[in-house]
Amino acid sequence: MPLATSFLTKNKALQYPLFRNYLLLRFAIIMALNMQAAIVSYYVYKLTHDKLALGMIGLWEVIPAIGFSLFSGHFVDLKEKRTLLMQCTIGYLLLSAFFVLLAWPRLQGGISSQGILWLIYGGIFIGGALRAFLSPASFALMGMLVPRDLYPNATTWSSTSWQIGAVVGPLLGGFMIAIGGFEVSLVSVFAIELVSFVALLRIPKQQILKKEKEPIMKSLGEGIKFVFSTQIILAALSLDMFAVLFGGAVALLPVYADDVLKVGEVGYGWMRAAPAIGSVITLFALSFVPLKKAPGIKLLVCIAGFGITTIFFGYCGVLGGSVPLFSIAGFGVSGGFIIAFTMLLAGGLFDAVSVVIRGTILQLYTPDSMRGRVAAVNTMFISSSNELGAMESGITARWIGTVPAVVLGGCLTLVVVGVTWFAAPMLRRLNMHADADEKPA
Repeated sequence: MPLATSFLTKNKALQYPLFRNYLLLRFAIIMALNMQAAIVSYYVYKLTHDKLALGMIGLWEVIPAIGFSLFSGHFVDLKEKRTLLMQCTIGYLLLSAFFVLLAWPRLQGGISSQGILWLIYGGIFIGGALRAFLSPASFALMGMLVPRDLYPNATTWSSTSWQIGAVVGPLLGGFMIAIGGFEVSLVSVFAIELVSFVALLRIPKQQILKKEKEPIMKSLGEGIKFVFSTQIILAALSLDMFAVLFGGAVALLPVYADDVLKVGEVGYGWMRAAPAIGSVITLFALSFVPLKKAPGIKLLVCIAGFGITTIFFGYCGVLGGSVPLFSIAGFGVSGGFIIAFTMLLAGGLFDAVSVVIRGTILQLYTPDSMRGRVAAVNTMFISSSNELGAMESGITARWIGTVPAVVLGGCLTLVVVGVTWFAAPMLRRLNMHADADEKPA
């Protein structure tokens, strides 16, 4: 059998044109948002040289992401998903234009650095609110574009498109900062978001599955109750939330790039992209060799691996900006940078398994009429882990130092895995190919 035919046979979700448009949409928007996040983070550190300011970025995003997620799921279940995604994309386009103005040299002369910083925080707050609606709407739309029996394969490719965007985004962001400065790189973000908007136009409007209206508080309560009563979903979300909460080393990458390893914008872009590069490698492997046996145990082992790589990444700072071992296009590669990049890459390899297993669990165990609300609760968990993790890293780094903060986070991740191993035996018995209607006790 030819390789291409064999590939499509094993990845039947790719045979659906609407799903392919969805993948392009997902890739473009995630690439743009990750590129923007990397640029803005580096801009904030250049503006303030304050580790806590980097942690505050996470705080200003997590507040609306969690707050609005309490209500977004209710509206996503009642509204047409494609239209809601278009509204979110337009919001991101306007936000990108706002960040371009903040980075424009002429504007910087009329506003103090502190004023620009608070305007950036305001834009990040708006982005967090948009994400509260984008994630549930995107999750619900994917479930309507492919048959239910293809959810595991579709989830793998959805995660792959996300991770490829997460690879290219920060890497391109670092190069664009080095080549054209902050304002040009942020204009590029706007252009990429236009691509996602065009891809979304190629997907027709979808059926609204939940047509009966009910009081919003009752609707929200049902979504939260479902997640907390379905133990396999709760265990997967909790494990991911606490592991990433303590392992949020990415938030401190501007510090490593400028002050610890001294690799500048290009090195920053490579380090920011490294976890996603590792994830893409894993996800492409899973498209040929899908997870079948003991996915729950594999999930626990991989998150433990994520914690270990975080610890070793932290210790790369001991080498600091040592003498470069060799140079590529004027970029000096030191031993500390090699260790940092390798550990971030390995962390991405491990994290990809968690993403696929968690996403498949949510797709298989969630009723169609509750997809928006369950995805909103998932967004709350993810926001808690990523953005609160960034804040925790910033505060801890200011308190005990950058390297000890990262090492401590990796150690606490291992503690979370150990507690989950004993507290959630249903996760160890997980079989994603069983009937999802038979929810584990």
